[in-house]
Amino acid sequence: MEAGNTTRVTVFVLQGLSNNPHIQIVLFVIFLVIYLLTLTVNLLMLLVIRTDSHLHTPMYFFLSHLSFLDAFYASIIVPKLLKNLLSKWKTISFLECFIQIFFVIFLGATGTCLLSVMAYDRYQAVCHPLLYMVTMSKKVCAGLAGASWAIGMGTGLLNTILLAQQHFCGPNLIRSFACELPPVLLLPCSDPYVSVFSILTTMVVLGLGTFVILVGSYTHIILTALGMNSATGWNKIFSTCSSHFLVVIIFYGSGISRYMTPASGSALEQVLSMQYSVVTPLLNPLIYSLKNQEVKAALRRRLSRKPRLTF
Repeated sequence: MEAGNTTRVTVFVLQGLSNNPHIQIVLFVIFLVIYLLTLTVNLLMLLVIRTDSHLHTPMYFFLSHLSFLDAFYASIIVPKLLKNLLSKWKTISFLECFIQIFFVIFLGATGTCLLSVMAYDRYQAVCHPLLYMVTMSKKVCAGLAGASWAIGMGTGLLNTILLAQQHFCGPNLIRSFACELPPVLLLPCSDPYVSVFSILTTMVVLGLGTFVILVGSYTHIILTALGMNSATGWNKIFSTCSSHFLVVIIFYGSGISRYMTPASGSALEQVLSMQYSVVTPLLNPLIYSLKNQEVKAALRRRLSRKPRLTF
């Protein structure tokens, strides 16, 4: 605490996952393996998309952004979690906590926008195949991806700055393993109505906006599929859209479960937070690689390449 006319919190204490040293060691190993796998599969996805000319299409361009985002997101949460599992004092400075909050909001909002853009891309590919490459040109794709990152950045800055301006005088216990909005919003001594209003407005505008795009895109895709008599057409639509649809369900399901419920520090809340911030970044590339024939074919081509020896 800083003393003066008023007391201000300079360090937060994270509740963590367990106080049992043996359980902490087991958790450390588990999360280290998950983190290394997350980095490996997402970076491998980036490498395959970058080097395989068959994947130089709008869908995989957006998927490469999603893979980068997943690796980035995991790197914001997991390293600090691993450090705290081996530390007696699970503390985080005020500045470090709000940097983490910023990146969580920034990357979460960007991911929401990217998933809606990917749904729009699938709508154009299925419903307007003849105009697809014209509509989804490189310039358009770059603009949509750039807008997603810019919206995420603005959302993160706005909500983090408003929350950081609140007066934190104690308590300083965050009932989570990371600095997240729900538990931190319980700590200000001042009334956080401005922050709460900003966060709710963001969730409504950004959430509903992207949800409308998702629902509208998939409604048109389903109607187009229903109008087809060919089983081949059905299979092609299913193979190109099922991976994205599953990722959307996991992303929105875990995110809504985590951020639309009151913060209590319960075991269920910790599990939901873990699912959203640690497990999901690993699941996304696995879903795309295991369910997508083009990605699996690109991986086989990549692994079957013989290294060239130069003298």
